[in-house]
Amino acid sequence: MSKKNNDKVLIFALGGVGEIGKNMYCIQYGNDIVVIDSGLKFPEEDMLGIDIVIPDIGYLTENRDKVRGIIITHGHEDHIGGLPYVLKHLNVPLYATKLTMGLIEAKLKEANLLGTTNRILINADSVLSLGTLTATFFKTNHSIPDSVGVAVDTPEGVVVHTGDFKFDQTPVNDQYADLHRMGEIGKKGVLALLSDSTNAERPGYTGSERGVGIEIEEVFRKAKQRVVIATFASNIHRVQQVFDAAAATNRKVTVIGRSMVNVVSIASELGYLHIPDGMLIEPEEVNRMAADRVVILSTGSQGEPMSALTRMARSTHRKIDILPGDTVIIAATPIPGNERYVGRTVDELMRIGAHVIYGPGSVTGVHVSGHGSQEELKLMLNLMKPKYFIPIHGEYRMLRQHGLLAESVGIAKEDIFLCDIGDTVEIQNGVARKGSKVQSGNILIDGLGVGDVGNIVLRDRKLLSQDGILVVVVTLSKQDGKILSGPDIISRGFVYVRESEGLLEEANRIVTNTLQKLMNENVNEWASLKTNVKDVLGRFLYEQTRRRPMILPIIMEV
Repeated sequence: MSKKNNDKVLIFALGGVGEIGKNMYCIQYGNDIVVIDSGLKFPEEDMLGIDIVIPDIGYLTENRDKVRGIIITHGHEDHIGGLPYVLKHLNVPLYATKLTMGLIEAKLKEANLLGTTNRILINADSVLSLGTLTATFFKTNHSIPDSVGVAVDTPEGVVVHTGDFKFDQTPVNDQYADLHRMGEIGKKGVLALLSDSTNAERPGYTGSERGVGIEIEEVFRKAKQRVVIATFASNIHRVQQVFDAAAATNRKVTVIGRSMVNVVSIASELGYLHIPDGMLIEPEEVNRMAADRVVILSTGSQGEPMSALTRMARSTHRKIDILPGDTVIIAATPIPGNERYVGRTVDELMRIGAHVIYGPGSVTGVHVSGHGSQEELKLMLNLMKPKYFIPIHGEYRMLRQHGLLAESVGIAKEDIFLCDIGDTVEIQNGVARKGSKVQSGNILIDGLGVGDVGNIVLRDRKLLSQDGILVVVVTLSKQDGKILSGPDIISRGFVYVRESEGLLEEANRIVTNTLQKLMNENVNEWASLKTNVKDVLGRFLYEQTRRRPMILPIIMEV
């Protein structure tokens, strides 16, 4: 490709580095920007009431006339979950493989964006012309079918984004990673490699998904009663193996949990899941069948409070109860931060009397990761032989470890860039350096509100959750500034009113005295009255209770 004037390649992440989730990576050359993935992440513990978090796309909306399209590498939530929000503000072409597009379309339909979004199907052989940039693809293995890596040819050279990957030599769907094409890309020369760091801390190789199928079938054979298996809905290889094991052990399968039902119907419609005729049964039929003839495929492998498995564990599921002697398989590793929820669910299942197979301590290998371990990451580095390396998709310690792996296979330390969101790596005339930052951050989504909850609202929620609220209502006379009614003090989440009458009477007296004093001094601006009431009352309550409730004075004039 010919290089014009003194443009440079800019590479930056708006999400997915220094964190797990909300993946979004951008490659820009001159007036052309290509976006790879558009994910969400789930809120941290201090984000009270927040449903999901998506990347701040301020930079992209400011430069929307330069954005040539969004390419999606695969159909996991942390890569497609942000699309319904992003496409509202950035209506650009969307490129994805068949299964990935099927999962995206279900989301866009819910958001009423299906008709307005230009959706273009790609496969591993597609070539996309995106302004001065050209994108080609290569097949990868991951825990969902139809995943691809992307090679973006720029006038400076080729930038490769691996997507999420592992090297599974015996994949369940016989779709092998295209090592040959990866080698060819590496042979032609790779300017920069962006590679998945999720398992950079894990030595060795990641096991094959096929091994999990053998273990699942073994558990099904040994189970005397019903089997409940919880896994990620999007792990279609795992779901296929559940159906295969059920067929081999003469069991019927019922599917519960909204996301699992959705994914199973989309994947089987598109031909990615093969379910034998008569295998699927409705949840209502479960209790009418012999216990050793049933498998319940469910969501809830992360112990999420509202998921199907958690509700069954608490006996609050409308259709299915877990009975003593049932076998429950949790076929997933807890996402960092979810260990406590999973532990709680396991406890509740064991109290019921279920036999639970879970976690690294379980005797059977009922789960393998979808991400490559250290030896596979080194293999990718050796296939691509990049000039510059940018580890992506992981928390900082994972990126750092991936950087050390790159050094171990011969990439110079100064050619490895550990980035935070918003950091740019600029490459001009073959030389890379850290550039200036672009706008980045978190957009919080609460209900239907996008970005209307910020740090101040979260701070207030935290305060309310810790010490509660006191509302002070007073009515003043416009003529002579006398108190006509009140002060009435309403307490929520601060103290139990019936047992704290003395405290609240004293508070009432303090507010009355403060207001009288201010009136006598002719202070009648509402702002001053409110501030004084807040300060005096706040001091008094802290002395008495060592708590700082939120105080809301409401002053009315008649």
